[in-house]
Amino acid sequence: MYFCCKVTKNFVLLCDFCIWYHCLFDKMDNRGRFGSKLGVVLASAGSAVGLGNIWRFPTEVGQNGGAVFILVYVAFVLFLALPVMVSEFVIGRSSGANIVHAFRKLAPAKWWMIIGFLGVLGGVLVLSFYSVVAGWTMKYTVDAIALRINGTDPAQTFNSFVSDTWGPIFYMALFLLLTHLVVIRGVKGGIERYSKLMMPMLLLIIFILVGCSFSMPGSSEGIRFLLMPDFSKVTPHVVLSAMGQAFFSLSVGIGCLATYASYFGKDMNLAGSAFNVCAIDTLVAIVSGFIIFPAVFSVEGVQPDAGPGLVFITLPHVFSSAFSQMPLLGYIFSTLFYMLLLLAALTSSISMHEICTAFVSEHYNLSRKYSATLVTLVYLVLGTACSLSFGPWKEYTLAGMTTFEWFDFATAMFIMPIGGIFISLFAGWCLKRQLLTDELTNNGTLKVRGLAFLIFLIRWVAPVGVGMVFLNEVAKLFK
Repeated sequence: MYFCCKVTKNFVLLCDFCIWYHCLFDKMDNRGRFGSKLGVVLASAGSAVGLGNIWRFPTEVGQNGGAVFILVYVAFVLFLALPVMVSEFVIGRSSGANIVHAFRKLAPAKWWMIIGFLGVLGGVLVLSFYSVVAGWTMKYTVDAIALRINGTDPAQTFNSFVSDTWGPIFYMALFLLLTHLVVIRGVKGGIERYSKLMMPMLLLIIFILVGCSFSMPGSSEGIRFLLMPDFSKVTPHVVLSAMGQAFFSLSVGIGCLATYASYFGKDMNLAGSAFNVCAIDTLVAIVSGFIIFPAVFSVEGVQPDAGPGLVFITLPHVFSSAFSQMPLLGYIFSTLFYMLLLLAALTSSISMHEICTAFVSEHYNLSRKYSATLVTLVYLVLGTACSLSFGPWKEYTLAGMTTFEWFDFATAMFIMPIGGIFISLFAGWCLKRQLLTDELTNNGTLKVRGLAFLIFLIRWVAPVGVGMVFLNEVAKLFK
């Protein structure tokens, strides 16, 4: 009897030790992985597809000549943004770590970690002000559903809302809560699962809206504006604007995609996945133009170069005017459009949140849930400061810019282009050539067409191209 009890007790202790060891090993090594190749592409595409595709891209197209801007933009996506994205994928998967620890593991010199910290800072600043605009999108989605979108004065309605104290903060916090709920569920159960749900919904809504937009009376003018290039409008400003849009549209330069790539399996085709992400991102951007411009040209007096107010001021007027004889269709169109904006904002915000959550979790050895909660609280504080800069804190400026404008300026002007330059330089010149080749070919098991040309783009074209964008933007400061 004593022997049996002794054996049973020792067996239980052994099981307890095994469980403890498994949990410790799991915490140390198992960072999570994407469960499928489709999940990888949709999650990475979701990171790239955001408000910039549906809001900023049509604005840039409208202000820079229409179809000719699109042609230049596509060229820069292929020859500039794609190699930077591939560089992020290589750094992320080969290190299997967050963006800061990736440079610590791979870099020949430890100062390269500064680029990783810069990426984390960029993620914090971007999502802080991005969540404010996403909150506006959520407010307009709710208003569209509740039939409150077609006011008599869209400009006054918009300005009154954004200058309010608590309304924008409430919607911003609600948006961050949705982002938080996805991130805390982890890579496979959260990011991948919801990307598989949201990205097909986003694409479905886009093509439904294209059909609605093509049915408008003035849609042919909008289609012509997007398909008939006028090469006389090609100027250095148009070229550099297209280059900048291609770079910023794909969320490269701050480590979003490197962080996602750290969860890739070793069988993923990095170059092919990057091409698919670029294709989806470009498709969404261009098709968004086919939603907006046929609608814009259908209403007399509305110009295609309406600028950043296009989505929140111009389009509500377009919806109310173009569908005055078909109120049901107008309701469907406006509701789906703002739902599209909200989905795009959410897919991007998840990746920006993940940059910081992965870093905090791994650097300070904290659980994902606790790390995500801390990160969300930081975003709430900084997002509140950005939101108040449109209202009560509007008068508090530094060098003529509010908190919101400073966050936008710092990331778009410095952090993203500098990050893009050094990420491509690091992948092209600091990583061993054999490591770069092994990652792109999956240790020789995968044949990549144009591999030498892709490496040439990474080493030479991408850093020079991004550097040109950076210097162009810096030059504007002194004009």
